[in-house]
Amino acid sequence: MCVVSINVPEEILLNLHESENDFAVYMKCMLAVDLYKNKKVSLGYCADIADMPKEDFIKYLGKNNISIFSFESEKEFLEELENA
Repeated sequence: MCVVSINVPEEILLNLHESENDFAVYMKCMLAVDLYKNKKVSLGYCADIADMPKEDFIKYLGKNNISIFSFESEKEFLEELENA
């Protein structure tokens, strides 16, 4: 695993009333969401980045109004719906 660090002014953490750890958890989740939304990394890798089981990450995406379903056309959606 790779460790990446960023410098954040202490004032931001004070204004947010968050600890360094809470902010780090938030940043990992936001990075994972962004990578997933932009189709840069798979759902499984994003769950790993967010340090969550895949099922929890799917729920987290849902809470942020991000669907795990992506269809190229209405026809593809209807076919998938029929096969469900």
